[in-house]
Amino acid sequence: MHDTTRPTGTVAPAAVRADPLPQTVAGPPAPERQAAASTAVPSATGETTTTGRRSFVRLLRMAGPAFVVGCWGFGPGNLTTSIQAGSGFGYQLVWVVVAATILMLTLTDMSVRIGIKSPVSLLTAVKQRLGTWVGYLAGCAVFVITLMFSVGNAVGSGLALSMLFGGAPVFWSVVCTLAVAVVLVLRNVYGVMERVMIVAMALMALAFVLSAVLARPDWWLAVEGLVPRVPEGSTTIVIALIGTCLSANAAFYSAYGTRERRRTESQYRDITVADTVPGIVAPGVMTALVILVAAKVFDGPGEIASTIGQLSSVFEPLAGSVGTWVFSLGFFAAAFSAMTANATAGGTMLSDALGKGASASTKAARIFSGVILTVGLVVTAIFQASPVQLIVIAQSLTVLTAPVLCFLLVYMATKAEFMGRLRDRWWQVALGAVAFVVLGVFWVQLVIGLVS
Repeated sequence: MHDTTRPTGTVAPAAVRADPLPQTVAGPPAPERQAAASTAVPSATGETTTTGRRSFVRLLRMAGPAFVVGCWGFGPGNLTTSIQAGSGFGYQLVWVVVAATILMLTLTDMSVRIGIKSPVSLLTAVKQRLGTWVGYLAGCAVFVITLMFSVGNAVGSGLALSMLFGGAPVFWSVVCTLAVAVVLVLRNVYGVMERVMIVAMALMALAFVLSAVLARPDWWLAVEGLVPRVPEGSTTIVIALIGTCLSANAAFYSAYGTRERRRTESQYRDITVADTVPGIVAPGVMTALVILVAAKVFDGPGEIASTIGQLSSVFEPLAGSVGTWVFSLGFFAAAFSAMTANATAGGTMLSDALGKGASASTKAARIFSGVILTVGLVVTAIFQASPVQLIVIAQSLTVLTAPVLCFLLVYMATKAEFMGRLRDRWWQVALGAVAFVVLGVFWVQLVIGLVS
């Protein structure tokens, strides 16, 4: 007797995959993949991408999350520390920036891959695999780091606008804090922040490249600066450079930006080319250029630039008598972009750790972001005597909880059953281990310095 429920000659449906990925993470269903190769497919964010061929426009659309991470790290603390490194120690600390940028690129790439593969947010995945308390610990670690960054951002933005328009730096810190608060109440917080970061990065890159060209640093000494050494008296500066160029919390946030953009495994190569590499390498190059220019302008090694007036002279080769204005604009761009990214990311990840939602647009994330901004402003108002030194100290303190976040990134990215084909290779594990050791060593030195 024939089966009347299925016409003769038809093919039975393919077996359903036992472990389907959520639609927000996986690519289009199998029947659609061949069509997607030649047609445009709208993503969940409203963007249109083509999977059949790479195009320049398509690559540009991939840019975003890593630039947010890069601008977060390249704030006033980074700019201040790099100028002090060049003025006080000449070209000798260039190697710190190069090494830290390579390790930062490694951690960010791990976070991006986790954001692609994980069906849940990073901190939620951590809680599922290692226990709820570990997720809470990681969330609090991120929050502590963002509080440190918030101080440097508030101080830097106030100093920059004070140099441009006069008035008390604290007043301008209040103005900038309120401006960032306005961004936080917008409906699409992450989208707005991403666009601001990309524009800020482009403007800063142009200014620093031109400054380096006109300053004509000694490139041979710059090459010698690639040899690792820690000159006497440079420990605080080195730790601060590590805290900005190897920012584990910023790398951690890459997974959230990747999920916000709903990136898929098929887009991983394009993300690497158009976003991860340029978004992380660009701030590293700019930091190195600032050190070279400062070493040339201040004829370092010599006295460490410790006032905002001394810092501003770094742009004299570029703009002469108006160098202070150029510096102030660049300093403000760095401070405001970092302030926006820092508050948004810190609020989002603490909200996620407490189970209140993993999006920057949630009510809890907005509240926590407001707390970060408020703390930065309050500390700035209390400690006004040495604003430049306050920036450097706050920057170095960001290393305090960085080893925890670094370990979690490396651990999660090595799990084959979790990451699949995007799991860490042996060399990525090795670089991640180096990053953990570096952060651990400087964590010990920072703690010893604080205790003594």
